[in-house]
Amino acid sequence: MIEKQTIEPIDEKIKRTEELALSEPENGEKPETIAGLVRRMLLLLGEDPERDGLRRTPERFEKALRFLTSGYHQDQEKILNGAMFSVCYDQMVLVKDIEFHSLCEHHVLPFFGKCHVAYIPDKRVVGLSKIPRLVNMFARRLQIQERLTNQIATAIQQKISPLGVGVVIEARHMCMVMRGVEKQSTQTVTSAMLGSFRENMQTREEFLSLIRGK
Repeated sequence: MIEKQTIEPIDEKIKRTEELALSEPENGEKPETIAGLVRRMLLLLGEDPERDGLRRTPERFEKALRFLTSGYHQDQEKILNGAMFSVCYDQMVLVKDIEFHSLCEHHVLPFFGKCHVAYIPDKRVVGLSKIPRLVNMFARRLQIQERLTNQIATAIQQKISPLGVGVVIEARHMCMVMRGVEKQSTQTVTSAMLGSFRENMQTREEFLSLIRGK
């Protein structure tokens, strides 16, 4: 028995051909990649990207950079949703010594250190593991420390609506250690105080004393 062949309508064929053409780069060139740009950069530095030690470096660099900037593809709503709990507790909640790594947007060099986050609940608390996840989300972007500090505090304030939020970040910046002033032991400290942490000195001092009592 001869099987019948399904004949695709001409209009559908034309549509699929047009879609394929639109998805292909002009002149048949391959789309530019981070790895390809790194190969060009190595050449400009006077290196040979084909030597043994560097042959796979562009691909490794691209993979590492995509991980270190993966925070762009994360959503704070998804991180915090499902972890909100109604609790009759109005004392300070502190998660301190949260280790983080980020990339300075000025030189794309690392800065890293510890983040301390505290808030005073107003009938709601968030799962403790969500706070380090939130820190990582904002840290895994091209950043400056001042913005990172504010973003963490603002996100908690907007989502949980606590009576107050305090965030302190202590970090070392490789753009100061490896280049520029080349100061090896320099540490940068930033803080963001919202609500009762800004308005009430006693609350702020309690937060800072808990951080210092390591």
